Formats: sequence, structure tokens, C-alpha cells
Amino acid sequence: MITGKNTIGNQSSASGTATFKTFNPVENKQTPWVFHQATTDEINQAVQLATEAFQLYKNYSGSRKAEFLNTIADEIEALGDDLIHTYVAESGLPEARARGERGRTMGQLRAFAALLQEGSWVEATIDVGQPDKQPLAKPDIRKMLFPIGPVAVFGASNFPLAFSTAGGDTASALAAGCPVVVKSHPLHAATGELVASAILKAAEKTKMPNGVFSNLNSSGISVGQELVMHPDIKGVGFTGSIAGGTAIYKLVNTRAVPIPVYAEMGSVNPVVVLPSALKEHTAYWAKQYASSITNGTGQFCTNPGLILGVKSEAFDQFIAALGQEIAQITPTPMLHPNMLKAFEEGIDQVVSSQQATLVGAYNGEAAPNYAKAKVLTVDAQVFIAHPMLHREVFGPYSMIVQCDNDAQLQAAIESLEGQLTGTLLGNAKELGEKDSIVEALKEKVGRLIRNGVPTGVEVCAAMHHGGPFPSTTNAKYTSVGVSAITRWVRPVAYQNWPLELLPKALQNDNPLKIYRIVDGIHTSNTI
Repeated sequence: MITGKNTIGNQSSASGTATFKTFNPVENKQTPWVFHQATTDEINQAVQLATEAFQLYKNYSGSRKAEFLNTIADEIEALGDDLIHTYVAESGLPEARARGERGRTMGQLRAFAALLQEGSWVEATIDVGQPDKQPLAKPDIRKMLFPIGPVAVFGASNFPLAFSTAGGDTASALAAGCPVVVKSHPLHAATGELVASAILKAAEKTKMPNGVFSNLNSSGISVGQELVMHPDIKGVGFTGSIAGGTAIYKLVNTRAVPIPVYAEMGSVNPVVVLPSALKEHTAYWAKQYASSITNGTGQFCTNPGLILGVKSEAFDQFIAALGQEIAQITPTPMLHPNMLKAFEEGIDQVVSSQQATLVGAYNGEAAPNYAKAKVLTVDAQVFIAHPMLHREVFGPYSMIVQCDNDAQLQAAIESLEGQLTGTLLGNAKELGEKDSIVEALKEKVGRLIRNGVPTGVEVCAAMHHGGPFPSTTNAKYTSVGVSAITRWVRPVAYQNWPLELLPKALQNDNPLKIYRIVDGIHTSNTI
């Protein structure tokens, strides 16, 4: 049952008078649930509980935190079809997507649990002291990672599960030892409440401290602003627009003590089509990219919003084939009428500039809130001179940039801002011959893809889902994969510390049996 209340630690709360509803984009009407926006007092209560919980939770063993994460995954699964149906009602996304995203969310939680059980993620580094070293004694220095404190996490509109209440930011922060206060996304508050209930059941079953998790409702920006400005919040995780992410980043830097903001924001994910890719596979790539552009109604951070290539007969054929494929794809719903409005306005701005021409579009009828896919093309010289054409249009849309030669292709790439991904279509021989183009693209992105589509982000240890600003606020870190845990920790070094008082990860006999760097050697041996 959806209550519409905030979750403040292990208690429900609805002390404010401001309320809102979510929206069903397929039925084109509001859902029946009423949600209570969190008040300042409720925000303060949630952060206070998280601060108190941190004093206990930060010292819990990896196996105990792993049990908590695995139990969260179990409880999310136990929500069954109620979660799936609520997800579909609030997002307009299909049931198959809901089930797949639920599986991904559970998989992320279990992956972090496995990381904790193994334990080497703390990066224990030991330089054993040498008191007899000449001309000066060498101190004994031992370093490892520790959690930073309570973390604020913002739910993402386009991933109600995998990047929201119990998504990657929450899972990685809890794994690190940081309590989490979620600012639930207003488009799927009911889905968030169900997932929050699963987290709280898991916390109760595994005897976690009260306040290790809270969930706050909000229809606007005020709750998020108050939350990130609270002096006891020590880090922020955000997935959303460039405007939203940069606003949070700037706001946090006005605090008396600034804190890290790990925001994943906009990206047009450039795709470079090399001649070798079109010799035999023009129709194949046209179909693949029409599907990728429209997948999930284009509502992915890795949607291929930009395709670049050098003018040729083969590239003309690819452009025509892509236009034909796009024209045949039946519209699907966007997450909310406001999303559709922003999508249409974004395309209108490009079209009204009279710099781009139409390649292909769906021209049939579409139900309310359903987006018609569209692909435009522009000459590279115009593209380079008009940064407005570089902007992300969130939805089923892509821009094709036609270049006169490789030098202009490289210049077009170099004119871009930071991106999450960059793709090259072509064989290995041609990639070796186009090293300057590859290097130019590498400087702009966090992940280089060959002969694929950018949509679809594998959750694994080697994945890097981040990139230069403005795709993220810090290109060094990923929001996908177990390396995401490093956002919520900081190193502490112990110098000449009594051996018996050191954390277990730094003790001579290595009771945790983890891998450490001891005097420059990666080993699990005792000292």
C-alpha cells in the first residue's frame, strides 16, 4: 500500500501540508496516490539520524554490511508484481524494461556485497618502519580507505530503480559505510516508496542502526537544496540534467565546508562512422542506430545524439537508410508531458535556426505524451560554428554531421564538450590509420566503444560510466560498477601507530586475509 509519506529512519512521517501526485504518461492522467513533501524539520530529522547511525555503521564489518545489501536485494524481489506495476504506471516504460531494471538493481547490490566480503577494496597500503635506517629512521606508515559520512542521493527520472532509491549511488554509499538520505524523484515517488520499504525491512532484519536510510518526497527543488546544504551531509550523488547537476554543484560550493558532488549529467555520445563500416554494413548500422536512438524513447544518458562522418556516396546511403528506418518506428511514451514538451522545444530550436535539414521522422499520428523520432543533418562547418547544435535533446533524436575530410571531422570532435561515451564504427586497420581522430575522441569521453551502440551499460568492475565536464562533475569517478564505492571514502594514514590498535586491514597478521600493498608488493601474506 502506498502511503505517500516520507521515511525518516524507521518511521513514516507526513507533517507538511504541501502534496503532489505522480503521472501516468500512457493513460495521460495523474495516479491516485498523494505524496507529502518533506518539511525542513523532517529533513533535519533524517540527517540527524543518519549522523548518529554513521557512528555505528562506519565500523561494521564488510560481511555485516554485505548481509544488509544482499537482504535489500531479497526484499526488492519480494515486492513482486506490485513493484513492477507501480513502475510501469508512473514511467510509461514497458514491463520488460521494469523487470530488467529490477534485476540490474538487485545485481548491483549483490556485486557490492561480494566486494565487501572479499575486502581488498579498502586499498590497505603498508610501509613497514625502519628505525635503524640511515641517515634518518623511516616511520611505520599504514593507509586505508574510510567512509566520509552521510550521503544525499537524488533519484533519476529515467531509471526509477537502477539509478534511484536503491540504485548504484545508494548501493555504493551503503557499501562504503555511509548512511544515505534519498531525495526521491517526483515522477516515480510511489516506486521509490516501495523500494524504501524494502530497504527498511532489510535494515530491520539485519539489525542496522536507525537512520542508516531515509527517503524524502519532493515535487520541486527546495528539499534537495536544503538537504545538500545541511552541514552533516558529506557527499552528494546525482543523475540528471546538466542544469540540475551544475546547480547542485554550485550551491554546494557556497557551503562553509564544501563537499564532493558526483553528478552524472548530459551527453550527446558522439558516433564516428568510418568508411570501412559502410562497405558491407550500411543497412545493418542504419537499423542498429535507429533502434538505439529510439530505445526507451531516447531517454538514456548514453543515447547516440550525434553521428559524424566524412562525405561520400556510402555515407549518403547510410544517412538515407537511417532516415528510412527512423520513419518506420512507432512512437512510444516519454516519462512525463513536461519531458515531451522539452523534447519538442529542443528540436524546434534546432530547426528554427535554419542550419539543419531533415533526414527522417515518424510522420504518423501519436497518442498524447508519445514522442515522434527525428533525425536531422548539418554541415560540419556550420556545426562547429554553432555550439547550440551540440546540445543534448533528451528523447528519440540524433544529429548527423557531414564533414569534408578527416581534418574537419577531427575539428568537429574537438569542438565538443565532455561526453560519457564515444563510438567508432570501422575495422581495426582503419582505426590504426585514424589515430589522430581516435585520440581526439578519447580526450572528450570516458568510454570508447568500437562497432557497437552506446546504449546499454554493462555493470562490471571494468566499466567506467563518467566523463569530462559537463557529462559529469568529476571525470575520475564512475557511477556504474563496483569502483563507484571510491566516491564515498577518503584515505587515512596511521604513522607509528601501536600495532594492536590498528584497524584489522592494517594489522601485521592480516586477519581479514585481504590483498594489500606491503613495501611496494601486492600480497595477502602476513608481515
